[in-house]
Amino acid sequence: MGRVLIVSLVLLFAAVHIVCVSSFPKTAPAFLWTRYRHGSNNGLKEVVDYRTLTSKDLAQSVLSEGGWSDILCSSGRQSEPVDIALLFVGKELHSADISKKRHGVRKLLELLEASFTGSNFSLALPFVAADHNKQTLENFLVSSFTDHCGNSRPNDITFFQSCALENKAFKRLAGPSAFNDFVKTRMNSRQNEHTDLIVFCDDVADYSEKSDTEGAILSELISSMEDTGAAYTILYASDPYIPLKFPYGTLERFLAESGTGNTSTNTTCDGVCQIKSSLLEGVFVGIVLLIILLSGLCCMMGIETPTRFETPQES
Repeated sequence: MGRVLIVSLVLLFAAVHIVCVSSFPKTAPAFLWTRYRHGSNNGLKEVVDYRTLTSKDLAQSVLSEGGWSDILCSSGRQSEPVDIALLFVGKELHSADISKKRHGVRKLLELLEASFTGSNFSLALPFVAADHNKQTLENFLVSSFTDHCGNSRPNDITFFQSCALENKAFKRLAGPSAFNDFVKTRMNSRQNEHTDLIVFCDDVADYSEKSDTEGAILSELISSMEDTGAAYTILYASDPYIPLKFPYGTLERFLAESGTGNTSTNTTCDGVCQIKSSLLEGVFVGIVLLIILLSGLCCMMGIETPTRFETPQES
């Protein structure tokens, strides 16, 4: 009986461990670096925060530790003028890729590493949980920045067409080629103590056919700013856990047409959905393990040993 209890506790512990592991938040890294003298951190560089942060914590760290509170809000006091603050939202990089150095994102990792070590101030946040639910990361961060400025009007915000921002009043750029023209125009009409926030989002429409897309595009954007002599700061934040947008809405249309009278096209799974699915998986695993345990016990109970043995016959 003691052996059966021990086996049951071991199986129960394994089931709980599976549920806990499956319910861990999925994380992606974020990197912030500046190419101007960063005065709010006493010259510190290559700062790494190993905590698991939420998207809200990411926004707060960028505003406070990264100094974006001063450069984005019109009432902020900048130690040195910053021309452009670039928010680059990627879709490729996971937290595990930093150590594994997956081949598909090698160029991006090399660029991030060089920028992190070669900048005047750099901040790495390797574990940012995807907890913004129905909002895209770019929309969540921009909303957090504008809310932080409050009554003080935030500076000009420009975004690319690939970004899903709810505020349509912001300026819009067609693509990376338009970014170069925008930066040149911005530098020719330079205004002191005025920083433009530019939001770029990686377009994943033909994601599977591209290699090192983000690394090449980010390198091109950095080259455009350096060629014009702009003082810039960059926040790279990865958000690979949103569903890929298939061209022409193939998946959404299939799901809508396959339902009987149900035309809902919501294919995302929020935090509550993920918790329920993880618990359901744990219950299924526990049931299977319990069936295996009961089957083994029944087999053991079915084994009968003889009460006496015949004496061997003498030859």
